[in-house]
Amino acid sequence: MPGSHTIVIVGGGAAGIATAASLLKRRSGLDIAIIEPADTHAYQPGWTMVGGGIFKPEVTRRSMASVMPKAVTWIRQAAKSFQPEANEVTLEGGSIVRYEALVVAPGIRLAWEKIEGLEDTLGKNGVTSNYRYDLAPYTWELVQKLRSGRAIFTQPPMPIKCAGAPQKAMYLSCDHWLRAGVLRDIDVEFCNAGGVLFGVADYVPALMGYIEKYGVDLSLGHTLVSVDGPAQEAVFMTDEGEVSREFDMLHVVPPQVAPQFLSDSPLAAESGFTDVDQHTLRHNRYDNVYGLGDAGSMPNAKTAAAVRKQSPVVAVNVLQQLDGHGPRAGYDGYGSCPLTVERGKIVLAEFGYGGKLMPSFPEWIIDGTKPQRLSWMLKADVLPWIYWNGMLKGREWLAGPGGLIAQ
Repeated sequence: MPGSHTIVIVGGGAAGIATAASLLKRRSGLDIAIIEPADTHAYQPGWTMVGGGIFKPEVTRRSMASVMPKAVTWIRQAAKSFQPEANEVTLEGGSIVRYEALVVAPGIRLAWEKIEGLEDTLGKNGVTSNYRYDLAPYTWELVQKLRSGRAIFTQPPMPIKCAGAPQKAMYLSCDHWLRAGVLRDIDVEFCNAGGVLFGVADYVPALMGYIEKYGVDLSLGHTLVSVDGPAQEAVFMTDEGEVSREFDMLHVVPPQVAPQFLSDSPLAAESGFTDVDQHTLRHNRYDNVYGLGDAGSMPNAKTAAAVRKQSPVVAVNVLQQLDGHGPRAGYDGYGSCPLTVERGKIVLAEFGYGGKLMPSFPEWIIDGTKPQRLSWMLKADVLPWIYWNGMLKGREWLAGPGGLIAQ
């Protein structure tokens, strides 16, 4: 219920739930409230697998009530504004929630509207996206039906969540077409707004091997600006001006921005995201405010794996704050992009700040720079189980105390 709580967490996604669970594991009996209006919780990394025909969509979603820690007060409303000088959050309904410590984790907003014509044609006319629960099955439907023509996969400017997902969709689609014997009749193009295939150079050679294997036309510096669904035409902005492409299938990844109520608030950095120290995850101006997950200003890859490492850091430092001490835990920028390059093999990209490689396993077990079967087993079988049964319950397997300055 609205009122006063020791710790208030804005957001019931991976970051919010995992942080609450980590806090309660360290100190049971804490008075924690989570502000979250949604009634379902999704394992979003699974949507790539849905779009590739590997997972059923239902396995990626559960009721919010089933993942919400039992000891937490669940405020089923949306946050509207922050008043950090008064230690208050105002809800959409107008009521006020007060806190001693605040954790900001509302996620990132998919800005579909920034691409002209896109919202009118999503889910039809061959236009799809694995970035939405209800559209990922349509991706698989299109992949199965396409026997010839042109398939375009797009990637917008950074930041986006799971920077590998745009090309994961492409690789799994190409693998299916190759196995079905129709890839030679399909022109595949990857239109990436960025200037490189992947931001960490060590993984590029393996990925380029698959670009060549599948015969993908790699178009860098191409930003999708409009879609005409009925005409099946997409327009991209390049350094040379606008170019148009006809398509039979178009997989779109939308531009992504901070939620408006956050970017309009005193907590926002210039980017619109929560202005936090990239190591302690404490706000740069308000000592009792912390931020993590996709809404944080840290220059890390926005992935669930990053949240798995960040939530114990925030839990330790929030408790330090409540006890009158400074932060003692640090996040090292770890993120992971398991790049599904074919059905049964993954390039397991794991890296931290500055693109430093941060493998979880010795090279003789998993060499993350090469496509491997064991990495696929980790992605398909192990990580979803760890997410639901570990991370969301405060069990910090494969997570802590890595990155902590001290315990």
